Amino acid sequence: MAKKSSVLVVDDEEALRSVLSSELTNEGYDVRTASDGDEAIVEIDKSNFDLVLLDIKMPRVNGFDVLKHIKERRTPTKVVMLTGFADLKNAIESKKLGADDFVSKPYDLVDLLTTIERVLNE
Repeated sequence: MAKKSSVLVVDDEEALRSVLSSELTNEGYDVRTASDGDEAIVEIDKSNFDLVLLDIKMPRVNGFDVLKHIKERRTPTKVVMLTGFADLKNAIESKKLGADDFVSKPYDLVDLLTTIERVLNE
């Protein structure tokens, strides 16, 4: 049995967080959640995650700041940014900062799972 990949879901929208969390758990991932950037940084400093699903637009500490924090720690953690604004500027910015990929919200679950699989296997 392969080790379950650990995923941290970071989003300030509770409904989205819980849906995503249960979907990923059903897919066999070991999932934790954080409701904002501050909480995400605490989780990231506490545990190693294979992948972080990271919302860009959050109060206080945004997704870009969390992404920078992950990259500064030089962990092998992969990062997929979630953006409610399918805007190219954020996508390009997140790639520049080291994100592995990005998915725009509202996302298609199958597409998101495919992206997660691909990024984890890169």
